[in-house]
Amino acid sequence: MSILFKDRVAIPEIRGTKFDKSIYMKKHFLSSLIAGILLIGTMPVKAWGPTGHRVIGEIASFYLSPKAQLGIRAIIGNETLAMISNWPDLIRSDTTGQYKSTSPWHYLDFPGHCSHTEFESLLAAAHGENLYSQIEAMSKELKDPKTPAARKRFALSFLVHLLGDLHQPLHVGRDEDLGGNKIQVTWFDQPTNLHRVWDEHLIDFQQYSYTEYANILNRVATKADVKDIQAGRLQDWLWESHLLSDKVYDRTKNGDKLSYRYNYLFVDDLNAQLLKGGVRLAKVLNEIFK
Repeated sequence: MSILFKDRVAIPEIRGTKFDKSIYMKKHFLSSLIAGILLIGTMPVKAWGPTGHRVIGEIASFYLSPKAQLGIRAIIGNETLAMISNWPDLIRSDTTGQYKSTSPWHYLDFPGHCSHTEFESLLAAAHGENLYSQIEAMSKELKDPKTPAARKRFALSFLVHLLGDLHQPLHVGRDEDLGGNKIQVTWFDQPTNLHRVWDEHLIDFQQYSYTEYANILNRVATKADVKDIQAGRLQDWLWESHLLSDKVYDRTKNGDKLSYRYNYLFVDDLNAQLLKGGVRLAKVLNEIFK
């Protein structure tokens, strides 16, 4: 039973008094975003695909308090949560190595079918930087009025992204197969792996833009649903996703040929996870900016 972590990445200082750090970092952020978009077709998939993260960011925007809206606007201006949601994946194409240590922030591995007690114990004993610790760390940085503007932008982008990753069940999956990356399957006769099926293939199969998808999921969510989804602690949300990962592993084996039947089995779980990710992200942001 293992939980994997690595060292933390640091945002480099900008030397010299002629530079406005916030302006520099904003330009750097946008440059990385554009470069990432150009490269995304060749990048290995590591989290919800671009559409999934945008859906979650868009749903969150429906539930933000006025204070949260103002706080977020002060950090990213006229950009949206959906627009910044994929940056933490896009920077994987950065060749300077400055973001390399953020890789373990996107996941947390647990043994399959562990008990709730065992899960809680492993989570409490976790050390280093990982999906759980960095959601809390980014939240703390956003709450701190002393956090520089550039760092707040970094923290907000990662918080949006990591709350999304939390709800992709294979990001709270198993170490031995790298969260399903080693489980080879086909999707409509095309070779792929289980992780990628959940990152992209299932979502793309629904044939919605991220705005259409977000609006569809939002329309079916009642006030009671939202209240129920936002209940509990971060630890409870991780446990819930881990339970779903067990269901995914139990119903998907190496070499499986996946298509319509697989979508039928899991589309409700997929939709529920996207909705939960957005609604819970809004809760976290509302608490930060209250």
